Amino acid sequence: MSATPPLSDLHQLILHHVQKRIHLSAEEQEHFCSFLTLRKLLPRQYLLQQGEICKHESYVCSGFLRSFYVDDNGDEHTLHFAMEDWWISDASSFIPQVPSRINIIAQEATVVLQIDRNGLEQLFTDIPAFEKFWRILNQQAMISQDQRILNSISMTGAERYEALVKKYPTLEQRMPQKHIASFLGITPVFLSQIRKGGKR
Repeated sequence: MSATPPLSDLHQLILHHVQKRIHLSAEEQEHFCSFLTLRKLLPRQYLLQQGEICKHESYVCSGFLRSFYVDDNGDEHTLHFAMEDWWISDASSFIPQVPSRINIIAQEATVVLQIDRNGLEQLFTDIPAFEKFWRILNQQAMISQDQRILNSISMTGAERYEALVKKYPTLEQRMPQKHIASFLGITPVFLSQIRKGGKR
């Protein structure tokens, strides 16, 4: 793993991300950063494993993560991915603090800043603007999820693939084809045909 930037630089990254959505005073910025912890992951290292309780919301400073579910047959189903300037967690575990049904793994060397549930609740009390910030994030996530569901109903596998790589041009270099196929709900063989311009 390459050298991690100084913590102050990572704090500036997340503060820039936050302040695109809400305004914080210098004092509030410092208070927010006091809740954050740094975590570094190697490729193939888990941020969260099925059966664990998700204890953090994680902001990606650098790297790439994938969340997936493993079914009873041992097959992986890719649910989400997260790259720089994104957040990732398992809300179904984080909010009620119950064991997670999913895994979150680093696809490459990754650095995240994390905040735990108690810290987040305290932050909402200390800096009410953060409730607005989190509401904005959740609204964006809901819109994205709704769009994904609608695309799965209204678009062909080829159209979904084309829309995905147009929206995230670096995705194919960062996530193996089998995981992209799983995310799109198609087989790796069909994805290969699409990429070769074959039958759709």
